[in-house]
Amino acid sequence: MFGNPSYPTYQAFLALGIAAAITLLLMPLWIKILRFEGIGQQVRADGPERHLIKQGTPTMGGVVILLGIVGSCFLMGQMSMQMLLALGATIATGALGLFDDISSVAHGRSLGLTPLAKMLGLTAIVLIFFVLAITYCGVQPRISFPGGFQIDLGILSTEFMLGDTLIRIPWLYLVFVFLLLAGMSNAVNLTDGLDGLAGGTSMMAMLIMAAICFLSHDANLAIFCASAAGACIGFLWFNSYPASIFMGDTGSLALGGGFAAVAILTNTEVVSLVVGGIFIMEALSVMIQVISFKRTGKRVFLMAPLHHHFEKLGWAETKVVIRFWIISAACGALGLALFFQLG
Repeated sequence: MFGNPSYPTYQAFLALGIAAAITLLLMPLWIKILRFEGIGQQVRADGPERHLIKQGTPTMGGVVILLGIVGSCFLMGQMSMQMLLALGATIATGALGLFDDISSVAHGRSLGLTPLAKMLGLTAIVLIFFVLAITYCGVQPRISFPGGFQIDLGILSTEFMLGDTLIRIPWLYLVFVFLLLAGMSNAVNLTDGLDGLAGGTSMMAMLIMAAICFLSHDANLAIFCASAAGACIGFLWFNSYPASIFMGDTGSLALGGGFAAVAILTNTEVVSLVVGGIFIMEALSVMIQVISFKRTGKRVFLMAPLHHHFEKLGWAETKVVIRFWIISAACGALGLALFFQLG
């Protein structure tokens, strides 16, 4: 580990810089490899027509994002159980996304794994993460709201011995954790539809979570979040419009999974929903569109997810991205303010 642990802010900023540097240095080589192998994005057939020119653009940039995060964390952080769990959730969801991307490329379509296969994978990841977080990180099955109000989700629990270890499973909290981790992974994935959109909004969300971790006196998780933000910065150099590479499900699922993992480990689940507000809006737009069309045959939005609705209104892609960045920054500021109101 580099740096002096007495200066956690210095370590976090250095971790951000290291992750950005790793991503910046490795991405050009990764792009060349993908182009040589002919591995490119499959654009959805029912998407905006202007996106057809993106067909074949290298994808799976999330592989390098993961390398940037992991490399920076190992250089700057201490491998506490919290750090290992955050990294584990990020790598595991990223690996699931990688299988999804490979399946998409292999079958030459915009959809990869079936929804059932992806959900089974996320369920396994959540179960392992949940048991370890409760057992070894002391995560409490409570949801904290600004103003000091809390809801105890540990009232319906099962306990059993596994060797010498007491395993406790609070079932209501398990359901909540599943909805948060699986939901946030998919929400970031839905946001990844325009050049620079998911990378920029994830970078802002992770910077806010780094500040929250620092204020919660967890320097290691702050380093993790700063590393994720730095990796997004390095990625944006190549993903800015017009993109030379996309992060793919490898990156979007990993960033969403890592974001949710930090929220759970710091007991800031509610605050995280505000910080990641742009992801929630994107996911809700899809849910509303599907429910409305199935029940009434009418669409609420011109196209879902939400960013495509504004494209259909005639907004330029870069205008949509920058305005969503602004909204994401506002959500982050509001979330940080609400963090100080937690009991």
